[in-house]
Formats: sequence, C-alpha cells, structure tokens
Amino acid sequence: MAAKIDHIVFDIGKVLIHYDPNLPFSRIIPDEEERKWFFQNVCTHEWNLEQDRGRTWEEAEALAIAEHPEQAENIRAFRKYWHEMVPHAYDESVAIMEQLIDSGRDVTMLTNFAADTFVDARKIFPFLNRPRGVTVSGEIGLIKPDVAIYEKHARDFGLNPEASIFIDDTLVNVEGAKAAGWQAVHFTDPAKLRADLIAHGVEL
Repeated sequence: MAAKIDHIVFDIGKVLIHYDPNLPFSRIIPDEEERKWFFQNVCTHEWNLEQDRGRTWEEAEALAIAEHPEQAENIRAFRKYWHEMVPHAYDESVAIMEQLIDSGRDVTMLTNFAADTFVDARKIFPFLNRPRGVTVSGEIGLIKPDVAIYEKHARDFGLNPEASIFIDDTLVNVEGAKAAGWQAVHFTDPAKLRADLIAHGVEL
C-alpha cells in the first residue's frame, strides 16, 4: 500500500502552461525545413536546457553566435520573443491545482526553467504565485531528472518523499522523482491527472 499523499508537486511547462518555441519562430523563420534545421543545430533543446541549469542568456547567445554568426538575429530572437512561446495556461490543470490549494492541500512546484523567464512567467500567469513555493532549476544550478533537485526540493520545503507525489509531462523526470523516493505520475491530460490523483488517494 502506497503511503498517504501529504504533498503534491507540479511541474509547470506543458502541465500548467503551454510551451512551444515554434510559435514565434514560424514567423521569424517561415521556411519549415530551415526552422527545423535551426532548432536541431543552433538553438537546440540542449542549448536551451543550459539556461534552465543557470547559464545566462547573454552567455548562451554569445556561444551560439560565435558558432553561427550568420544566425545572430535568430539566436537573439529566442529570448526576445520567449513570451510568445507560452501563449496560454492549461485551464483544467490549473483548476485542479487551485482546487487542491483551496481544499488545504500542500502544493509546491518543481520546474526546469531559466531564472529570468520564470520571473516573466509569474507576471503572465499569476496562478504560479499560489502554491506554497517553487524550486526553479535556473536559480539553483540543478535540473531534472537529477535526483539532487528532488532531494533539495524535499529538504527546502520539508516534504516526506514517500508522502509526496510529483506530476510531470516528461517521463525521465517522473522516473527521477521515483528514484528520489517520491511517488510520481506522468501528465498527458487533465482528465488523466485527476484520475491519477484520485487513484493515489487524493480527493478532488
């Protein structure tokens, strides 16, 4: 029998808010093949992840521009138009989170996010200020699925790992939480999330 859940921890991107770099870049680089090449070779997922780990945008841009000087304008556009990559919240997921908070549940957030874009996200989406707190990878120099980030979150917020459930859209991050001794569920849509929480004894 799994431990009773006392703490519910939400990931943010693609769980509470939508994120898609193609949104501004379909305008910036209209040619689909060219855009695909840009994301595979210039502003790659791995390049962006280093900002989530704490690298500054200035440093990130300088490194990418040194390698691809002809792409300088497009590289700078990534941060410049970042706000267009997060066009809306997932209202049903947010409703679940707010319902949990309103019913007195302990809710925190754990996210791979660059420190400065997270400041922007909080302004765009005020509900991100409602949970008890958040661990932002870019502020602490650790990223999921490193077990150390889950352990730090548990220490900082006084969570009992066995009594904590983590919600993330990326399977390796779910596995990272489990490796840290947490319970965890893979987010695919709000209906499944609701069912998963109920299955773990969290009333909604």
